[in-house]
Amino acid sequence: MDKDKLDGVAVFLAVAELASFTAAGARLDISASAVSKAIRVLEQRHGVPLFRRSTRKVALTEAGATLFARLAPAVGDIDLAFEELNGFRNTASGTLRLSMTRSACRLLIEPMLMQFCRDHPQLQLDITFDEGTVDLIAGRYDAGIRLGEALAQDMVAIRLTPPLDWTLVASPTYLQRMGRPATPRELMMHTAITYRFVRSGMLHHWEFAEDGRNFTVDLPTQLIVNDRSKLLDFARMGLGLAYVGVFEAQEDLQAGRLEQVLPAYVTPSDGLHLYFPARTQGQAKLRALIEALRKQHLIQG
Repeated sequence: MDKDKLDGVAVFLAVAELASFTAAGARLDISASAVSKAIRVLEQRHGVPLFRRSTRKVALTEAGATLFARLAPAVGDIDLAFEELNGFRNTASGTLRLSMTRSACRLLIEPMLMQFCRDHPQLQLDITFDEGTVDLIAGRYDAGIRLGEALAQDMVAIRLTPPLDWTLVASPTYLQRMGRPATPRELMMHTAITYRFVRSGMLHHWEFAEDGRNFTVDLPTQLIVNDRSKLLDFARMGLGLAYVGVFEAQEDLQAGRLEQVLPAYVTPSDGLHLYFPARTQGQAKLRALIEALRKQHLIQG
């Protein structure tokens, strides 16, 4: 292996993942100018631009995206080899990179976080919040937490919750003003606050169940957001109906800030799962997380 070909790989991957020279420098503990120089040298050495730069954003070119798709899994394998070497030790250490939604973190991770950090002082948690489907291997994550139906089939999955219902919610003031629909067909007289998936750009279709069949209803939409927390914020403001997981809205429902609408027509999800590539399950740091979840009675056995 030609050593020159390896120069700048870590910098390239950091910029590609973070879409920022400054953020990449912070991750690698070097200056943004040093990051820029390393990328420039890499581009000059191979004669192709890897990034499109503007004053506001950094994006991969087609050549850069192709290189990233090949390098990320390869470097992930190298990292994993050394992580597995460390895994022979009994003490969980290093960095545990996790991907999950904000609501999954609030429901499952936050209640155990303080004790987990106390039990494993040599372990650093690096949590990325992402509402979409995430490729753990390409993103170089150790594990993730997602709804069961969103998981790739080649992942090891451990159930953390029973099936979780979707539900419509609205504020009491909205329901006073617009009335409470009695059936999904009456929703066409209402206004939706709709979620757009970040990665696919698709809107989240509202699914209901009646007489053993599932169907979707597309309402007039005045607000579209790609942050699920804003669905609840705008619903609390009385701006419309929002379609969310019951577990996402639990605090607002208990406090009376939001009310369930059409609860008899909701459909369940497959519940939240911890998932990870099979080859990583022997790592001490991942075993520590699984054990902590087991102590919270989230994992049986």
